[in-house]
Amino acid sequence: MVRPHLRLRPPQPPAPVRPAATVLLVRDGDAGLEVLMTRRSARASFAPGAYVFPGGAIDEADRDAAHDPALAWRPDQDETLRPALLAAVRESFEELGVLLARDAHGRWVDPATLAALDRHGPLLPQCRTHGLTLALDALWWLAHWITDRDLPKRFDVPFFIARMPPDQTPQADNREQFEPVWVAPGEALHRHAAGDFPMVYPTVRTLEHLQRHPDSAGLLDACAARQGPQWVSCPRAGWLRGQEARFMEHEPPFGELELTCPDGQLEHHLDWRHDAPVALTRHVQRLTAPNAGPMTGPGTNSYLVGETATGHIAIDPGPDDADHLRRLFEAAGGDLRAIVCTHSHPDHSPGAYPLQALCRAAGRPAPPVLGLPSAPTARAHSHFRPERPLANGERLVLSAADGGHRHTLRVLHTPGHAANHLCLVLEEDGLLFSGDHILNGSTTVIDPPDGDMDAYLASLRRLRAACDEHGIRYILPAHGHVLGDAPRAIERLLAHRLQREAKIARVLAEHPDGDLAVWVRHAYDDVPPHLWPVARRSLLAHLQRLDRARFDAWMEDRP
Repeated sequence: MVRPHLRLRPPQPPAPVRPAATVLLVRDGDAGLEVLMTRRSARASFAPGAYVFPGGAIDEADRDAAHDPALAWRPDQDETLRPALLAAVRESFEELGVLLARDAHGRWVDPATLAALDRHGPLLPQCRTHGLTLALDALWWLAHWITDRDLPKRFDVPFFIARMPPDQTPQADNREQFEPVWVAPGEALHRHAAGDFPMVYPTVRTLEHLQRHPDSAGLLDACAARQGPQWVSCPRAGWLRGQEARFMEHEPPFGELELTCPDGQLEHHLDWRHDAPVALTRHVQRLTAPNAGPMTGPGTNSYLVGETATGHIAIDPGPDDADHLRRLFEAAGGDLRAIVCTHSHPDHSPGAYPLQALCRAAGRPAPPVLGLPSAPTARAHSHFRPERPLANGERLVLSAADGGHRHTLRVLHTPGHAANHLCLVLEEDGLLFSGDHILNGSTTVIDPPDGDMDAYLASLRRLRAACDEHGIRYILPAHGHVLGDAPRAIERLLAHRLQREAKIARVLAEHPDGDLAVWVRHAYDDVPPHLWPVARRSLLAHLQRLDRARFDAWMEDRP
């Protein structure tokens, strides 16, 4: 983890969380799946005026009743989850008068018995009096939300889901909840976007998940098959285009928000800047080159590692863009000790020697240009030769004169995307500068012959092992935001590549007489067609692993 004194912001412990529970009651309407929602009081301390699913805090009575005979459980429902399940059922009854309960014959509670119950009195004693058993076995675990760290009032909330019991009509208590409404998930999202159906972030994201299911049976079957939440999330927030924006763990900005604002401070701006560096820690800055495009995303990320006391190392100076290189020089205070290129592609290495010349012209010592020379297989626009090649495992060290500051970059050779590709690990902080080997928001292209899928997958496995060896938590890619949970990110990427290869193998078997156009169309049918020309390159790399004869034939025909 990043050394505490080098984080951008002082510790700011988030507010404690309070256990709560929510239940989504669903049914099938004329147009398909519908969910029951209700509007919170305008005076509520949390999400006033928002449309929500019924639910509330778990109280002591819910915890004490875990083994009450008036509760029906399923064997797969963990005992520790019982207070939350009970709270969800109790709150739906108190707030909307909907009761998930059965009589002694296993029939859903009838309207007359339901009308005799006091919604604001203790629920379990009334159930025993009327011979009812709360049907907690009818609930399935859909999701688990933990309120964002930047908010002053926070909850830890399992979201359960159940089919609406028959012959019941929701009636709001008109204290906490108002205006119950059955609504299709897509309609609720459309109205929210139009501004007349306010909702909080977890509600919106849950509805986005629900709208993938055309009916309640499919949704409940999916929950039953998983026997656990579909997702667990404690979102993080930052600023984007001048507004608060929140992101779940699987979304590209999440890792960067975790790195820059670990305690959830709402202070980091996610907009891509080309005019000034963005601080990621006190000793790591990112400056994105103005070369945005289909292959570069928002642009090539150049990184500066170091401080005033130690000088700086520039990683991937990018294209030969005078303004970009000047900003790199100025962000380093003119004190560059080395310039490292992760590989020789034209959006990474051409700026290296011009940046060195800029230092020399300013009367500064000329920093050495380091990296690996391009291989004979490199394309014409990707030829590069450093002043000194870096050795695998070599350390580049920045040290303050007084010995009080030290930053160590370890070199890892990672061929695959390019034959001369390397990554760098900032050892003291567990940060991996991944070049193009790992990107955020897309997968890198493997373009034979300089690109090699065997080498790429082997390098991925070495990087996964390096996560354990060096405690790597974050990946700083050459394109896109910082990725968090580095070990899992690499595992997901490796699995994705192998799944794609298995799909390609099936396509080759089904279309043995096809050509690249046919194979790309079927193997990358989940990719927009305008990206198929790029996908052809990675297809060739997989073909090289799967069928050397066909690969050689295609390479001979390549212009």
